[in-house]
Amino acid sequence: MGAFHESVMLEDVVRCLGADRGGLYLDGTVGGGGHAEAILKVGEDVRLLAADRDPEALAEARARLRTFGPRVAFAPGDYADARELFGLGEGALAGVLLDLGVSSHQIDTGARGFSFRPGVPLDMRMSGQGPEPTAAELLASLSVDELAEIFRAYGEERRARRLAAGIVESRKRVPLRTSDDLLRVLEAVWGRPVAAAEAARIFQALRIAVNKELDSLGRALPELRDLLAPGGRLVVISYHSLEDRLVKRAFREWSRDCVCPPNLPVCRCRGRALGREVTRVPLRPSPEEVARNTRARSARLRAWERGQ
Repeated sequence: MGAFHESVMLEDVVRCLGADRGGLYLDGTVGGGGHAEAILKVGEDVRLLAADRDPEALAEARARLRTFGPRVAFAPGDYADARELFGLGEGALAGVLLDLGVSSHQIDTGARGFSFRPGVPLDMRMSGQGPEPTAAELLASLSVDELAEIFRAYGEERRARRLAAGIVESRKRVPLRTSDDLLRVLEAVWGRPVAAAEAARIFQALRIAVNKELDSLGRALPELRDLLAPGGRLVVISYHSLEDRLVKRAFREWSRDCVCPPNLPVCRCRGRALGREVTRVPLRPSPEEVARNTRARSARLRAWERGQ
């Protein structure tokens, strides 16, 4: 079971969630169930809701967590829709975990299209199926401006417009269906072999666009905050600066007494902090963990606690 995906920063997750308090927790990106298992093992009074967009991940988690019986419930879907998925009301949760990004299983399964290894189809859908368009369909249909914005906003690529124009020109001759097709365009536009880090940024940008990952995260954060009981904690592990920036800004804003513009003479906002940052700076995996699992190296963990 553990081969599906090695969970990152297990001890930090359990500690930052405060799972020893018991109660109902949500793992909104359950993956292979590693974090969920560690949370459930804390005590018999811990219950867990497990969601994931990937049906393969959810099936793996069901198998791994079956010994916990009725203490765990599953639902397929986006963590941003947790309220509807599980019929939750405000204050229902003792804690929420989001482990963002792509699992090792998704990367290593060529048919899913998450890597730029040779011959991989340009799919990239977290759900593994419709209704969202695949990466290939986005490359085939979007305009130069739309593609450039994806590469600029989600890949922080300064040559975004050149690349977008090269894709639109190339697709007039042959569709871009595999990783090889896209890498050939990158090499033609840049006039040299493409470094792995450069390719990773472009493929990351497409994956974020296909799955609307930042839209989901931005929508989910205030929704999940309101599902926390007083003293409940929201823990997020991110793997790139775009995700981490969203989380950091949300946690900082929620932890301020006043969020009015500085030129207002009188406070007209809520006038009180909604909670506090448990981690003022993000936690990082230990050198030992990174040596054991190199995919953990970019992980950043932030935690926030709702006020009483």
